[in-house]
Amino acid sequence: MRADSDMDYKLVFAALETVCEDNISILGGPSHVPYGAVATRLVTCMKQIQEHGRVLKPVVAGFTAVYHHYDFDEQTPGNGYRTLVKVLQSCLMHIIHKGRYIASNYNNAFFRADHNASEMEAYCSALCQLRALLHLAQRLLNDNAYGQLNSFQDGDLSRRFVQEYSSMHKACFYGRCLGFQYAPALRPFLQTIVISMVSYGEMYGKQQSGLGMAALSLLTSGKYVIDPELRGAEFERITQNLDMQFWKSFWNLTESNLLSGFSRIASIPVQVNFTLTVPPETLRLPLASDPSLTATVSPPLAHWGPGPVHMRLVSYEIREGQDSEELLALSRSDPPPITASQLPWVQKQPLSPWLILHIHGGGFVAQTSKSHENYLRTWSKELNAPILSVDYSLSPEAPFPRALEECFYAYCWALKNCHLLGSTAERVCLAGDSAGGNLCITVSMKAMSCGIRVPDGIMAAYPATLLTTDASPSRLLTLIDTLLPLGVLAKCINAYAGTDCQTVQPEVGSSSLSTLGRETAVLLSDLTQGASNWIQSFLDPGRTSGGARSLSSSQKSSQNRVTNGTSAHSSKLNCGDQVEYPEGFQPLRSECLAFVLPTSCPVIKNPFVSPLLAPNNLLRGLPPVHIVASALDALLDDSVMFAKKLRDMGQPVSLTVVEDLPHGFLSLTQLSKETDAASAICLEQIRKVFQQENPTPSLHRRTNLQETSMSTNHSG
Repeated sequence: MRADSDMDYKLVFAALETVCEDNISILGGPSHVPYGAVATRLVTCMKQIQEHGRVLKPVVAGFTAVYHHYDFDEQTPGNGYRTLVKVLQSCLMHIIHKGRYIASNYNNAFFRADHNASEMEAYCSALCQLRALLHLAQRLLNDNAYGQLNSFQDGDLSRRFVQEYSSMHKACFYGRCLGFQYAPALRPFLQTIVISMVSYGEMYGKQQSGLGMAALSLLTSGKYVIDPELRGAEFERITQNLDMQFWKSFWNLTESNLLSGFSRIASIPVQVNFTLTVPPETLRLPLASDPSLTATVSPPLAHWGPGPVHMRLVSYEIREGQDSEELLALSRSDPPPITASQLPWVQKQPLSPWLILHIHGGGFVAQTSKSHENYLRTWSKELNAPILSVDYSLSPEAPFPRALEECFYAYCWALKNCHLLGSTAERVCLAGDSAGGNLCITVSMKAMSCGIRVPDGIMAAYPATLLTTDASPSRLLTLIDTLLPLGVLAKCINAYAGTDCQTVQPEVGSSSLSTLGRETAVLLSDLTQGASNWIQSFLDPGRTSGGARSLSSSQKSSQNRVTNGTSAHSSKLNCGDQVEYPEGFQPLRSECLAFVLPTSCPVIKNPFVSPLLAPNNLLRGLPPVHIVASALDALLDDSVMFAKKLRDMGQPVSLTVVEDLPHGFLSLTQLSKETDAASAICLEQIRKVFQQENPTPSLHRRTNLQETSMSTNHSG
């Protein structure tokens, strides 16, 4: 069950109180209740939930009275304070639903007492941690300036937030409670991601190929399916102290021919889809202020000197120029793309007046255009326009500013060679998600600073506009976020900033795509070995399921220990460093401590890294910026604050906040009606860029998105 965004919190807390009283009365009453120790566990759990609920009710009342002051505008409700209240209500609604089920079915012959007790205990742990997050949010509310969501000036508060993340227990959010705050249709997918990652982590480092490890992981993942506590503990262990190469290796599995092939089957077919390698040649483009003069654009130079830029061209219909010898000479697809001359029944279309330059997300460290093809194919068909997607070099091997230089060069090359891409480029829109959204904004800033034409608009989905670990209410969600925990966020930021990394020049002709293609060749032998290991696990149960069960029992006992007090880590902290909680309350502590490297490198304050920190003169003159954010995204406040900053400068900007979806929802298109609706909103924002009349960067225009987002601004 999910709480409606407008649901009266008083009704929720009243229902919670009733459910707790009913269960305590039934299970703690006469001795005829048949479950003994399990009934005692449930009564203890319901009493703890009841206490949390009574304390949290006035806290929520305080937030609901003021959180509207932090919205972008009245038509766009959305900020981290609202989100924390919404997540809490979602947790309470699950508890209410489960409590009613227990009270109504405890005498049923098929009632699974231990299972239901474990479910309720997991949500009790989650509620305890959410109570701690709301306390931290109260600190932010009291300490930050009115209307400010980020604590730019209070470094001590941000440091304490990172410290709390490092020691707080998180496994409960990755086990039985996994994805409770998201749309129900996404929960099986998130469970698959977590199980896949912990299984892959078990095999990582062994002498197998990437896909081979994936195959073995598939065959050894059963224990994580049947044991949520083990799954949560392992996921917490992996993400607490993340190995960046493991993270890149896992997410790059989506680039493999095997997995991407399945995705393409479900995707819209397109007539043009091939990769390009553009050589590093100096470009000359006309100045925006005086087209009779030109500006020189150098190829990417940072870290290892001039190098090629890789791109992918996607077009629903083949157009003039897209099968030209000049363009095909740049193709790096194997086999080479099919031309119109080879398909005489295909009618070549004229040049489109529109062109989309797409920059993919992935935390600056993972993925390529290949894993984003799914929605790019749909966009190309619906907008009837070609899309050029940039495969920029990834961190930590290629830290800032290499990716920015490559994306800017790709933009300039596309303007100069639009006729080869099937477009006249009368209207150009930059579109990107997450890290790609950041690069869309900074590419436009660089275009302004160089004096060349800026794009006609930007569509940035859940962009990263502040690459720091500064505290904000939405960033508190990194404690419970499956796809963007704080440990992962900090690693990605530090990788892009170049902290403690060594730059590595890519080998000529090599890429993540070709590497994964080679790995497919050894998949069959790895599957054979994995099957053998899987059979052995049944012949010797102690190797897998038995060992997993004992670890799970240990995990449960450790959870019981931390429920009644803090871990040893808490006692080691300097008293002045601890966050002070209300008397008698402490959040659960993890026995697997995280080390989060502070984002203190000066590079992160560079305006071309964190555009939210850019001075007004570097932002003034940006084209219309259309931001599509998610209410449940840890980076929501980045979007809200950046949109406010542009609006207050008089820059054209719009913000749409969709509900019930995680960070990265564009990559989840076709998994649910909610992700499809969110992708459609992104598409419509791009269409607005193309259809706007006489676009003027200095024009201040507020787009009313109430009707546009009607299908997603709900929780029901």
